[in-house]
Amino acid sequence: MISKKVIFFIMFIGSTGVLASAYAEPLVTIIMEKTTYTYCEKLVYSIKVSEITGDPAIIHIRDGVGGSSSAIPIPIEKLLNHIPSLHAFEKDIFPLGQYFIDVQYLGIETSAEFNLIDSDNMCISEAMQPVVVKWINQEFTDGMLISGFQNIVDKKLINIPFEFTEKNIDKLNIPEWVKSVAKGWVMGIISDQMFVQNLQYLINEKIISFTIEGENEI
Repeated sequence: MISKKVIFFIMFIGSTGVLASAYAEPLVTIIMEKTTYTYCEKLVYSIKVSEITGDPAIIHIRDGVGGSSSAIPIPIEKLLNHIPSLHAFEKDIFPLGQYFIDVQYLGIETSAEFNLIDSDNMCISEAMQPVVVKWINQEFTDGMLISGFQNIVDKKLINIPFEFTEKNIDKLNIPEWVKSVAKGWVMGIISDQMFVQNLQYLINEKIISFTIEGENEI
C-alpha cells in the first residue's frame, strides 16, 4: 500500500512542475541560416519563441556604424518562424561590413550578427522590377524595357549596344515569348543571370532589334 508520504511527494512534484512551466521565463532566439553574406544574396533567418501572443515581433537591421532600418513588424504565428528577406543585398544600398538583427518580442530584446563581404556577384537592381512589371503589363514599350536595363543594370552584367532617342525608343522589338521569362524572374523562379543571358543572346543575334534594321545601333 502506497503511504501518504509517497502520494504527497508525487503530488508535490507534479504541482511544482506545473508551476515551473507556468512561471518559466519567455525565450526569444534568432537562428541565422549563415553569418556571412555576399552581394546578390538574400538574408535568411528564423525567430524561435517560447509562446505566441498574437503580437508581432519588431525587427531592426542595423550596421556597425550606427545606421538602422525603421521598425519592421514580423507576424509571429508559430514557435519557429522562418524569415526570408524579399530583397537581395545590393552594392548601391549596403556597404560592406558587420550588421545586426535586433528582435523585440515578449518584452525581450535579442540580437544576432552577420557580415557582408565583397564578391564578384552581380545582380539586377531591385529598381528594375517595376520596369519589368510595367513592360509585362504593356504599360512600357520594348524600347523602354531595354533602355531601363541599359541605365540601371551594371554593364558587366549585360551589354546593350543601342543608342536610344525619342524617335527610336518605340521601334525596338522583343519577341513576345520573352515575357514568360520576365514573369519567371519577377516571381523568383528564374535567376538574374538566366534572365540577362536570354536578353543578351537575343541582342547579340539581333533578334531584339529595331524595326528598321541597323537604325541607331552602335
